[in-house]
Parts: sequence; C-alpha cells; structure tokens
Amino acid sequence: VHLVESGGGLVQTGDSLKLSCAASGRTFSTYVMGWFRQAPGKEREFVAAISRSGGDTYYTDSVKGRFTISRDNANNTVYLQMNTLKPEDTAVYYCAASPYSSDRPYARAYEYVYWGQGTQVTVSS
Repeated sequence: VHLVESGGGLVQTGDSLKLSCAASGRTFSTYVMGWFRQAPGKEREFVAAISRSGGDTYYTDSVKGRFTISRDNANNTVYLQMNTLKPEDTAVYYCAASPYSSDRPYARAYEYVYWGQGTQVTVSS
C-alpha cells in the first residue's frame, strides 16, 4: 500500500491542524493505521493508532485529549486532528499501515510495514 500524508504546516501555539493520509489500493480497511512523529535529533515516536474498523484507538500520553485519530475506510484515508498545539509537537509526522492479523491499535514502529514520506508540522511559540 502507498501512503501519502498532507496537511502539515507552520502554526502558532494553541492552533489546530488536521493531517490526512491517503492510501492506495483496495484493502485499506484491512490495515491497522498509525501516526508517528520524529523531531530533529530525536527518535521516531508513536503518536496514535486506530483499529481496522475505527472502533479502537490508542494515544501516547502527551497527546491525549488534544489529538484525535480517525479513519474513513470508504475513502482510504486516515486523519489526525491536532488541537491546542504546542512547540514540542513540532516534528515530521508519518502515517503507517500494519497488515498484521490482530485488530488492535499497535504502538510500536516495528509493527508497521508501510510508511508514508512524512509531512512537517512546525508550532511556533
């Protein structure tokens, strides 16, 4: 599956952004989807994930209550709504797809096989 992220940009503290990740292929609904991010000089970290049906989600603690992951299986797209953005949210954001059989929101990068090219999010203070 080919993944393409969009929606990144430069915003101020407290602003919102909605990232999108469009997937190619007809089997999007069979993938658990996740969002990761990587800040300069830091390792890639998990942000959020969503099960195949969208009924189960999981977030890293630092974004709980501010970010919402969702998916539209009819349009092969996963979203990340980011509210109340902080400078520490600045990073390249990647979406990823996991083909593994367990339908749960995976939180580890090695559980994902397909990755997008990333979209830059910069939050100024």
